[in-house]
Amino acid sequence: MIDEVIEKCRQLRFKACLEHLPQVIEMAADKNWSPLQTMAHLFDLEIELRWQNKIAACYKKSKLTEKPTIDQFDFNYHPSRKKQKNKIVDLTTLQFLADHQDIILIGNPGVGKTFLAKSIAYAATQAGKKVLFTTAMDMINHLIAAEADHSLLKKLHLYQSQELLVIDEIGYLPLGQQGSNLFFQVISHRHEVKSTIITTNLPFAQWGNIFDSTTVATAIADRLVYNSQIFILEGSSYRKRSSQNN
Repeated sequence: MIDEVIEKCRQLRFKACLEHLPQVIEMAADKNWSPLQTMAHLFDLEIELRWQNKIAACYKKSKLTEKPTIDQFDFNYHPSRKKQKNKIVDLTTLQFLADHQDIILIGNPGVGKTFLAKSIAYAATQAGKKVLFTTAMDMINHLIAAEADHSLLKKLHLYQSQELLVIDEIGYLPLGQQGSNLFFQVISHRHEVKSTIITTNLPFAQWGNIFDSTTVATAIADRLVYNSQIFILEGSSYRKRSSQNN
């Protein structure tokens, strides 16, 4: 009889039940479990396995290459970090996703913007959220390539459908007219529907240097600022100091 049940578990793709069925049956006999208790335990194992598989898939698809956590962030390095600590830590609860808020991290290179963005993104993957991490230029280059081979709608959907999209390093290079228009399409579609995290080395007043025109820059900034949390990280490069100390 057990072989028949194992085969049915295989057909139904109940991997945890398939793996643990003999041990659970033995445990149930030792503990005098009822059939319902035995079934409930098997289903709990199956649900846990599927949840862990989902988390693993979310992390893999996120394009994160590391697993940073907020407890690794040195909040004592600069007063601007310490002053905003509670609000920054609160981001890892992911309530901002439910509120469809955007997060803007502004500061000079090396002050911790990318680390914080990755920490929040990693926390989101561990909650089973659909996440994608990308740099601004990488996203634009992929969109321009997609436009050239007539797959733009599919590629736009990739960026527009994420529960959390992290766009890193806005401001290091100008995006040009085509890139600016494509960036606007992504942000406009996500506005008040999905959450976006932006890291930038430039204040909003200088975004005309990034995008093709002040008009486009203003339109993008207006959407990002509305219903967002903005964090300004000050001080010299923490990354550079750490490198010198090593």
